[in-house]
Amino acid sequence: MNESASPVLYELDDGVALITLNRPDRLNAWNAALGAAYHDFLDRAEADPEVRVIVVTGAGKGWCAGADMDLLQGIDGGGVSGSSDDGSPDRRDTRRHLEIKKPIIAAINGACAGLGFVYAISADIRFAAEGAKFTTAFSHRGLIAEYGSSWYLPKLVGQSVALDLLMSGRVFLAEEAKELGVVNRVIPAEDLLAETMAYAKQMASSAAPNSMAIMKDQIYRHRELSVDEAVEDSIQLMQASLRRPDFKEGVASFVEKRAPQFDPYTG
Repeated sequence: MNESASPVLYELDDGVALITLNRPDRLNAWNAALGAAYHDFLDRAEADPEVRVIVVTGAGKGWCAGADMDLLQGIDGGGVSGSSDDGSPDRRDTRRHLEIKKPIIAAINGACAGLGFVYAISADIRFAAEGAKFTTAFSHRGLIAEYGSSWYLPKLVGQSVALDLLMSGRVFLAEEAKELGVVNRVIPAEDLLAETMAYAKQMASSAAPNSMAIMKDQIYRHRELSVDEAVEDSIQLMQASLRRPDFKEGVASFVEKRAPQFDPYTG
């Protein structure tokens, strides 16, 4: 298949896997082929020891405008996560973002709606282009808070704001998204990908992959624990980290005033 016709593109650049949703004529609306390719590339990035950070963006003017209307019209009680090579439903969904132990950064370059919105808020970090439009949209389609958005969104913005965004389905811009906590940073559109990649490359070159993996696990797992449980678990994890080569390398690189040479994520 011609690369330009592929629904998702993939490249590796200085330890960063760049995954690009590539249906620009449909604002990268999600369909079965895009979903399957996207998750295949997530699996590839997860398995590749050279990949330390993952960045997801969209081709053209949109990040992901949600499920493709052609797909929605054909649904009969099923889902839209994709399909496997044999035509059976592809059960991979937004939870893959949490399962992968490498940082996932969404570079939201434009329209971010519905299912696309859920994939965005399930990423670890989100940068958005100035003026990018966001909407949950589900209530406008007679649907519910899909694919775990009822879990992800309140943890980012709180219960009341989550109910506002979900029930109203209103459109809001990147600037409000930053104020609400939906995104971390708003960047001029022409600079979004370059600044996101620079941030990701700095992370890939200076942060220990195993440290980032453990921190990601702590953040998602500890928010379901009591503070006592979280502190005790952190103490155990810290003691283990002091025995790993990463700690010695981190100290040595600081003392010797050089870039650290950390091992890939080992699981």
